[in-house]
Amino acid sequence: MKISKLIISNIVLLIYFLSGVVLAQSNDSFLLPPEVIMLPEKTGIHSPAKRKFTGIPSVAISPEGRLWSTWYTGPTPHEDLNNYVVLSTSGDNGNTWQEVLVIDPDGPGEVRAYDPEIWIDPDGKLWVFWAQAAALGNGATVLIEEGTAAGVWAIKADNPELEDPSWGAPVRITDGVMMCKPLKLSTGEWTLPVSIWKKKPNNARMVVSTDKGVTWKVWGGASVPDDVRSFDENIIIERKDGSLWMLIRTKYGIGESISKDRGTSWSPVAPSAISHPSARFFLTRLKSGNLLLVKHGPIDVKIARSHLMAFISKDDGKSWSSGLLIDQRNGVSYPDGQETEDGKIYIVYDYNRTTNQNIFITSFTEKDILSNDYDKSIIKIYNNRKIVSEGGKD
Repeated sequence: MKISKLIISNIVLLIYFLSGVVLAQSNDSFLLPPEVIMLPEKTGIHSPAKRKFTGIPSVAISPEGRLWSTWYTGPTPHEDLNNYVVLSTSGDNGNTWQEVLVIDPDGPGEVRAYDPEIWIDPDGKLWVFWAQAAALGNGATVLIEEGTAAGVWAIKADNPELEDPSWGAPVRITDGVMMCKPLKLSTGEWTLPVSIWKKKPNNARMVVSTDKGVTWKVWGGASVPDDVRSFDENIIIERKDGSLWMLIRTKYGIGESISKDRGTSWSPVAPSAISHPSARFFLTRLKSGNLLLVKHGPIDVKIARSHLMAFISKDDGKSWSSGLLIDQRNGVSYPDGQETEDGKIYIVYDYNRTTNQNIFITSFTEKDILSNDYDKSIIKIYNNRKIVSEGGKD
């Protein structure tokens, strides 16, 4: 195994050298495919009871209703090199969940797996994406300033209806981190919102596939100003006029940039009209044609990481409905979601990553958000709330 990993590492480094990419560190282990561990409860070290950190979830729902969720976790109460990615599934609408695999590059060691995202592609295939990064000599993870150690990886399964589908080999797609949903454009391309998490031009990127995920290429990116960049968690929406609207996490909240040439060039990043803390939010277009936004607090009020609320825009983000409260507690964060064919909207989020260590999922409809019967809508969301995961019992 050591010999095969060395061979793989040398081949990857040669490819990087020939393509002109310069690595700013000697530790190249982040370029090696991670171990994908099936039935992780049997390993012992990946037991939920041993976890001290749980958060940053994502959700996807198969056409027949199987729920999938991913997040990252670890045996220490930190976002550090011990982090690994978990995949769990439910065949009974979220009442019970089974962890089916973990992605762990090297166990506790020099490589971190984190910030996963899950997606059912337009052809019905299930993708699990995650970021992978290594450490400098001083033990710091290379993410913000130095090198190109952070990279987006993916595995894919052909049949998301099965609890235990067959998975392809892990593939490194591009430099950077992706933690928001991919998007299929009206012209057919698949796009990934990827950030390289560094202070340089075009750091919030759009990575595109024109061959249904076989190959990927950076088409362009928005440049987040150095003094306001904060992990650049970006998401892209195609507007009805054909322009692309990118919303980006910044120090002040949510910045925005627009492309009118299908993502090749982007306008300067500027504050959006949406108030928010420096944290992830969720944005998608619903089957009705309206936009759904899930964020903290009212549209024009900046609060902390509490009061997750859902909003509808009927005019491509120019104005928003009143918000429907999903969860008011301090410590709720990082919503992700998907609408199913029957119009049900599923939202997953985390709660108190190092104490409660909860991943929650709930569901509602666009009609619930726009309803005049606000009290009943809140009760419905509360009654639909279910626990996907709770770690840290040891």
